Amino acid sequence: MIPKTILQKLEEGRQYRDVSNIGIEKRAEEDEPRKIVTGYATTFNEPYELFRSSWDGYIYIVLEQVDPNAFAECDMTDVIMQYNHEGRVFARTSNGTLELDPDEHGLHIRADLGGTEIGRQLYEEIEGGYTDKMSFGFRVSKDKREETEERDEETGVTTVTVLRTILSISKLYDVSAVSIPANDGTSISSRNFAEGVIEEVRKEIAEREKRERQKQKIRIMTEVL
Repeated sequence: MIPKTILQKLEEGRQYRDVSNIGIEKRAEEDEPRKIVTGYATTFNEPYELFRSSWDGYIYIVLEQVDPNAFAECDMTDVIMQYNHEGRVFARTSNGTLELDPDEHGLHIRADLGGTEIGRQLYEEIEGGYTDKMSFGFRVSKDKREETEERDEETGVTTVTVLRTILSISKLYDVSAVSIPANDGTSISSRNFAEGVIEEVRKEIAEREKRERQKQKIRIMTEVL
């Protein structure tokens, strides 16, 4: 059963990806025993697979990556940290317990989970290795897509790969520690987007093949005449 909160967010156009790691911040023995975790909500220029499927002699693959400048004009006011994009808030930027910093590698996060009992429990789960992945909820304002085709002459199968690069993110809603496997919201969001892209590609290929058949038909008719 998919939580209603996740479905509502999907209807608003939010997208979810869990593609990176989270861990505890190392500290010296004499330091104040704070519950700090650090990680990357996403990385830059590292393509990850969203979806793959096959129909009629074609294999369709959708990859995605985030451009290093994607957060340049992003609204990151009052971003919250959650678990699986729902439920209680563990940290947030408005009270200083969550820090966000796009660097050369990705969107780096640093969160103090010591303010609440559930936050301290999550810290222990992360420290123990039970939770080690991160995700982020966002809205895209600009992207680009590049399509390549490669035909295997032995099998006759053509692989169509679409690489989506997220160029600009208009709003960052939350960063989340996530369970394994990926939560339903992430899976559905990725699949819905990828299936839409693949459907567009299939229509383009069908139109192209139709035009080729019409050209071939005209050529044959011309030769007969």
